[in-house]
Parts: sequence; structure tokens; C-alpha cells
Amino acid sequence: MVAILGIDHVQLAMPAGGEALARAFYAGLLGLPEVPKPANLAARGGCWFESDRVKLHLGVEADFRPARKAHPALLVDDLEAMAALLQAAGHGFTPDGAQDGTRRGYADDPFGNRIELIQG
Repeated sequence: MVAILGIDHVQLAMPAGGEALARAFYAGLLGLPEVPKPANLAARGGCWFESDRVKLHLGVEADFRPARKAHPALLVDDLEAMAALLQAAGHGFTPDGAQDGTRRGYADDPFGNRIELIQG
């Protein structure tokens, strides 16, 4: 039997020309370093953000619509501090009730994609 070993990356869509907003949010606020896209993919637009534990890629979609239900869930070490950072930058943050003792909440990226944040 073939087994799935893990997730290599998560890709979200963004509108054309949104790279500066993506960089400000994902690298600037969330602290995910941007990595260069391979040369054969760079012409398509978008940006990739990767750390040793997270790989989040944003790709341009011609008729972009934000993902309102489907979303990545990112682990953070201090949910309250992250929420304050997001709110200070003009992004909303909606806390969600603790489930099984886990603190979590939701924010939208600059394009309206839902991002879940979980205190790990």
C-alpha cells in the first residue's frame, strides 16, 4: 500500500499584482521568509514563503475569489501577541472558542483568504 508521508506545501490564490501586499502580510506580519520561486514559475507571478516548518505559496489566479472556508491553520507561539499585531496593522482577528484546550482564531490575508492561527 502507498502511504502519504506529509504535506509539502499549501497554496493559496491571489489576484494579479498582489505580490507587495502578500509580502507585507506573510513576511512582514507573520514573519515567514520569502524564498525565490523557480525561474520557470517566476513569470507566472505570486510569491512563496517558507520556513523550516511551513511552506505557503501564493499563486496568481485570473478570476480570483478568496478562500473563505478552506484555509491553512498556522501554529503560533503567542496567539494574543499575533492577534494584537494583526489588529494594529489593520487586519481583523476573530477569536474562536477553545477546543480541547486549544486557543485559536481567524484572520484574513490582504486578499480575503481565511487564515487560522492556533497557539501551539
